[in-house]
Amino acid sequence: MSDSETSKDADAVREQVRAAYVQVAQGSPSGQSMGGAGCCGGSSCCGVPGIDAPSLAKQIGYNAAELATLPEGANMGLSCGNPTALASLRPGEVVLDLGSGGGLDCFLAGPRVGATGRVIGVDMTAEMIAKARRNLVDYRRRARLDNVEFRLGEIEHLPVADNSIDVVLSNCVINLSPDKPQVWREIARVLKPGGRVAVSDLALLRPLPEAVRNMVEALVGCVAGAVLMADTEQMIRQAGLIDIRLESKPQYVAAISDWQDPLYQKIVAALPAGTRPADFITSLDISARKLLRRVEHV
Repeated sequence: MSDSETSKDADAVREQVRAAYVQVAQGSPSGQSMGGAGCCGGSSCCGVPGIDAPSLAKQIGYNAAELATLPEGANMGLSCGNPTALASLRPGEVVLDLGSGGGLDCFLAGPRVGATGRVIGVDMTAEMIAKARRNLVDYRRRARLDNVEFRLGEIEHLPVADNSIDVVLSNCVINLSPDKPQVWREIARVLKPGGRVAVSDLALLRPLPEAVRNMVEALVGCVAGAVLMADTEQMIRQAGLIDIRLESKPQYVAAISDWQDPLYQKIVAALPAGTRPADFITSLDISARKLLRRVEHV
């Protein structure tokens, strides 16, 4: 396949994902035009009926007290982990959230970095940015802070300066990128020397059947875009990050184990007989950091 064909394919994936998240931002079930709710959208993450966004958030690591501080609508059920807990944020730090959605993790990070810190959320969907900016009014009133902002941009081309970020967060987003190595290179670019990564994402325990990988619904449902844990580690390492830790967190799949949504019924039907989605996919906590200084070779 030529470079131009690869680029066209990547652009097509971004547009599929963007279209699905426009529907989520506007309050429609993600992927509705494709016959089902999509990732990380609908009434809960991955659109599973019977699990509301607060319940799912608690099952994957958020506590009721922090959820109660959020502006209404910030928790859209788009999470597969709690990267703000993983990050151990400190006052004065500058935080970047990739694929910030309605602002959930940004609004939790804001009080932790305080008035001397800054939180920047980046999302490729204008409708999500608009929603998050509307939520800012309530955040400022509740937190009595003005330290969060949202920028429109793609995570493969971050609208952020080199060496300017202390901590990069992301929650169930990198798996959707058609160019994950470029995302990790961008993360390494924007981090300050010694800066940290705290990401929750989906990863594969074993390869998906080709029939599932080729389903648009599976892509938007955060399944077909996921890669093997070993491949994730390799991409992070090749981007130049160190101290990489990957921890499989089965709580996410357990929380949505019913998989009764029509989208996921299609995915389950494409799996080998006797297998379940949990046999193939897991939530993954990822931590890493950028070298404090470059090692000069003599």
